[in-house]
Amino acid sequence: MVELGKYAGVVLAAYGVSLLLLAGLVGLTLWQGARTRRALDAQERRMAQDG
Repeated sequence: MVELGKYAGVVLAAYGVSLLLLAGLVGLTLWQGARTRRALDAQERRMAQDG
């Protein structure tokens, strides 16, 4: 591992926070995509029943 000296805690904490934020953004994107897909499927079913 690279020697970070007296800033090791701050640097590692920054990396940890960054990784958590990126994971949160990926999770949010996947969740919203699934929600949008369900809404689109429901709309397509309603349109198929009407027409």
